[in-house]
Amino acid sequence: MTRFLARRLAAMVAMLLLVSFLVFSLLALAPGSLLATLMGTAPTTPELIEATTLKYHLDDPFLVQYGRWLADAVRFDLGTSVRSGENVLDALGQALPMSFQLALFALLLVVLVGIPLGTAAGLRRGAAADRVVSTAAAFGMSAPPFAVGLLLVYVFGVLLDWFPVFGSGDGFADGLWHLVLPAVSLAAGLMAIVLRQTRAAMLDVMDQDYITFARARGVAPGRVLVKYALRNAAVPIVTSSGVVLIAALSGAVLVETVFSLPGVGSLLVVSVNTKDIPMVQGIAMVAAAFVILVNLAVDVLTGLLDPRIRARQVAS
Repeated sequence: MTRFLARRLAAMVAMLLLVSFLVFSLLALAPGSLLATLMGTAPTTPELIEATTLKYHLDDPFLVQYGRWLADAVRFDLGTSVRSGENVLDALGQALPMSFQLALFALLLVVLVGIPLGTAAGLRRGAAADRVVSTAAAFGMSAPPFAVGLLLVYVFGVLLDWFPVFGSGDGFADGLWHLVLPAVSLAAGLMAIVLRQTRAAMLDVMDQDYITFARARGVAPGRVLVKYALRNAAVPIVTSSGVVLIAALSGAVLVETVFSLPGVGSLLVVSVNTKDIPMVQGIAMVAAAFVILVNLAVDVLTGLLDPRIRARQVAS
């Protein structure tokens, strides 16, 4: 397992290098000029333009600029925001807690609702409950988070006035209350993914011979479900949970914008609109690292849950 982790960590570093080069290249090719963004709309002079060009090394060749940025990034210096003058990591440090709270709240809803409903649907194949749950999952997967968010805002925020519709609130309880609608908006589609995956895993497991044998031995239905069915269905459920976490990262961009939450998604939208290239680069690198770490965690967990997968990981 140690060799497997070492190989995966080496692959993670290589992937981050590739992502950093691609992000840097795409932003360099994007329309617009960083110099024009730095200058803004205020009157400029040739001396000011020259000083700004020298300060930000804008005349250096592309590979030299990338190498300088990469050397700084290795030292955890992702640059300074063009828009606010703030250190990129400091700005991300202020925005990340809100995004993590939103993602964890949504993931909690997904786990507490999606897995039990998927399990129930898998145990009652073809029944009315199975058809209702499967239909609801289909609707959930087809509805984008921002559309769900706008619907929830109109119904529960405007018509019923049950929940706040923007901002992050003050204090823990108020902040949690402000996150209810955003978390439900983000969790709706993700819940459908986990629900369908759990249902499919349960259908597959319940048809296995060891389930039939356990029932023939007179093992209690609850014990069959927990010890045999859910335990063997855990691998695809964990895998889909990793996909859900990654999807939550992208869905949070729209949800945070709809509900005016000061998270990484809102920061990314503002940075793109203002052509704040250092901030966009920093957010892209943090997002890439998050995705790679989630995939690594999923691989480790599936290896711990299934000895067959662990044996393949060790042997590879």
